[in-house]
Amino acid sequence: MTELYRLRSVTKKYGTNVAVDIGALTIDSGRLYTLAGSNGAGKSTLLGILAFLTPPTTGEILYAGERIDWKSDIVRGLRRKVTLLHQSPYLFGGTVFRNVAYGLSARGIAGEDALRAVDRALETVGLEGFRERDARELSGGEAQRVAMARALAPAPEVLLLDEPLANIDRETAGLLEAVIASLPSRGTTVVMTTHDPDPPARHSGGSIVLDHGKVAPPRDSLPA
Repeated sequence: MTELYRLRSVTKKYGTNVAVDIGALTIDSGRLYTLAGSNGAGKSTLLGILAFLTPPTTGEILYAGERIDWKSDIVRGLRRKVTLLHQSPYLFGGTVFRNVAYGLSARGIAGEDALRAVDRALETVGLEGFRERDARELSGGEAQRVAMARALAPAPEVLLLDEPLANIDRETAGLLEAVIASLPSRGTTVVMTTHDPDPPARHSGGSIVLDHGKVAPPRDSLPA
């Protein structure tokens, strides 16, 4: 495995509140990680930092071995390599194509290349033929799958998912779970949040548990 992220002495404070306080954390490329913890544990804050959207208050972050300078234009380029999918994603009015292609246009991908990328992403989530459908007329499960297709279309190096399987029907959850599990084999690093401190065995990969903003030690390292 190749190390992708390395966090050293990273904190994020909002006033006097310390949202995260991570002494050390590494994330390898091409793996699926579950990020567990209760509400308020700092999961969303950590995702924002990993997405290069939320600069830490203190500490150092390396990506692919390079130290992140949050004041440089390099951060803007890194944001194009990482996609963050929120728990309740917003769909625009208009067609499914317009929604899925949104991230592509921001990355300068258009024309036939955009069409192919959109079609690949829709096929991945089981929505072949939905390109011209009205996004506002989709069911809840279909809308969630379109949001996932939008996240996948630019082929990000890293996909960050905030409770991707919450509040959706069982069929959609099963389909998205299979899609997520397949991504590391395609070279995509995935970090997905969950409230479950003991994720199912089918989520094979790494596990990160936050407790009051700190990374908890692995359960097998705790004293009996």
